[in-house]
Parts: sequence; structure tokens; C-alpha cells
Amino acid sequence: MAQPSLDAIFFDIDDTLFSTTEFAGKARRAAVDAMLGAGLRADPEEAMRELEEVITEFSSNYGSHFDKVLDRLGPESHRDRNRAVIVAAGVVAYHATKTHDLKPPEDVYEVLQWLATTPLLRGIVSAGITIKQAEKLVRLGILPFLTPKALFFTDQVGFSKPNPKLYRRVLQNLALSPQRCLYVGDNPTHDIDPCNREGWSTVRIRRSGRHATEQGATQPKHEIRDFHELRRILQDHYGIR
Repeated sequence: MAQPSLDAIFFDIDDTLFSTTEFAGKARRAAVDAMLGAGLRADPEEAMRELEEVITEFSSNYGSHFDKVLDRLGPESHRDRNRAVIVAAGVVAYHATKTHDLKPPEDVYEVLQWLATTPLLRGIVSAGITIKQAEKLVRLGILPFLTPKALFFTDQVGFSKPNPKLYRRVLQNLALSPQRCLYVGDNPTHDIDPCNREGWSTVRIRRSGRHATEQGATQPKHEIRDFHELRRILQDHYGIR
């Protein structure tokens, strides 16, 4: 039997292992509904628009989204109410959505479980604040299927996507060759292009998310809609059993 032609497979997290875009929409809507329930006086859609604008203007990692929404809606929106209670209601509802809805699609869970039975090293290369990205892995319940030494968060590494030094450092730390590594991601410019240029094989997932219709400067070696297709590619093209 021919030897497998891969030593390792790495994954992005957001909009790859789960739909970050879909989850964020649910969590933000739950937060606005909870703030209205706690006494916020505002049209629900206006409050939602303000929250989306705050996130766009100040980034998703900003620490005071809901306070900023109250500022933008004006003092009448929370007159005779303690604004801290309204903000707390939004925070609690947002995090409760993580508990209820932050789960991987069934195909992702099944294929990662299968991968854990193969000789492949199974890693993560994810951009973002370390504790937030690590929390996602814990909540998704997939850590048992990943190789502990192969989890890389850009804040810890010191290079962020699409800097090619990020991917070089991953290979250096694990003594891997790029020609024997596969990267699975959704972002054509931050996941696919830099890995292609560094000699990795690449898989672009186009299930959902804000990057689903974007084009990069290079083409992925493979393109998938779900992880069942990824499993077939690993079996048919790379001899993974």
C-alpha cells in the first residue's frame, strides 16, 4: 500500500470549523432583545443597526459594544433605568448564546473524529485574540481530535495572517515540510494565498461566511462545501485511511 502523501492538516477556525457569521448574528440579536427586555427604549431594528455599526467601526474585539449603543441611541433610550443593568442583560444574553448555539456542524465533528484515528498531525492556525480563539475550540468540543502541540494562535506566535512568517513558524516549530501539509480555510487572501505561496496544499471551504464570494490572487488546490468532501479528498488524493 502506498504511503500517505501528507504529514499534517491544519484548520482555520472562523467560518471553517463553524459558521462564525451565522453565530454572531444570533448572539447579537439575542443581546439586543435582552437589552429591550431590561428596559431599553428603542426600535429593535434601530438598536440592531447601531450595534452592527459599532462593531464595524470599533471592531468585534472592542470591549464596550453595548455601552456604545446606548450612547448612540441617546439618554432617552434608558432614562429612569440603570444603564449598567441594560448593558449586563446584553452581555449575559450574548454569552448564553455561546452555550446554546456554539457547536460545529455534524460533518465537521464527524470528520475531525475520523481524522483523530489517522496518523496525521491535526492542527489549528487561527488569527485573533488568543483566549477568544481558544475558548471557541473548547466550546466546540473538538479538542480531543486535535494534536495539542499543533494549536497556533497569531497573538501568541507574533505574526498574523496573511504574513507568510506565520506559516513558516508553524512548520519550524513542528519540523514539517510545506509540501506535506494541507491547510483548510475560508479566506482566500489570508488562508489560501499565503499557504499556496509557501508551498502548502490548500482547501477552500465555501459553505458560508463573509468571504464566501471573495476571490484571491491564487486558486486553492481543492474546494469544498462541507467536510464530507474533505474526507473524500484526503482518502482519494492523499491516501489517508
